[in-house]
Amino acid sequence: MAKGIRVLSSKTVYDGRVVRLRIDRVIEPGNVEATREVVCHRGSVVVLPLLDDGRVLLVRQFRYATGKSLWELVAGGIEQGEATRAAALRELLEETGYRAGSLDRLFSFYPSPGFLSERMVLFQARGLVRSKACPESDERIRLGRFRRAQLRSMLRSGKIEDGKTLVGVLWLLSSKGAGR
Repeated sequence: MAKGIRVLSSKTVYDGRVVRLRIDRVIEPGNVEATREVVCHRGSVVVLPLLDDGRVLLVRQFRYATGKSLWELVAGGIEQGEATRAAALRELLEETGYRAGSLDRLFSFYPSPGFLSERMVLFQARGLVRSKACPESDERIRLGRFRRAQLRSMLRSGKIEDGKTLVGVLWLLSSKGAGR
């Protein structure tokens, strides 16, 4: 917790498999007294998989909360005690059936810091080698391979709506170090 924050009271109102919901009464920096609803999450990884020909792998899956299928970068939660690198490699294999020859940590970000504690760590995977996908039992995943021009078009037309995917794709398209 940052300096200048005092927690007056804290109550967990839900404790689930993926998230915990806490209601805190706090005094924040600047002597602001407030009630904050916090969704606590262990954190997750996001993987930007680059094929040798420069195409990017995206997965398409149904997201109940949105009521539709979305194109997304590979992503998933970090399990208790799991390192972020191990989580990224696991998710890449589970969702795409590819193993990475190299995996570089790019940066981390908060997808919705107004109420969510989740921190996402973005990795870039290269040297991909085909293996066997092993999605979780409740996942139905379709794999797509996209050139950068296609990704630009998808951005302009609103076909990429997922926040973590917007972050990763925009980084890729604006980064000189990303190659091709």
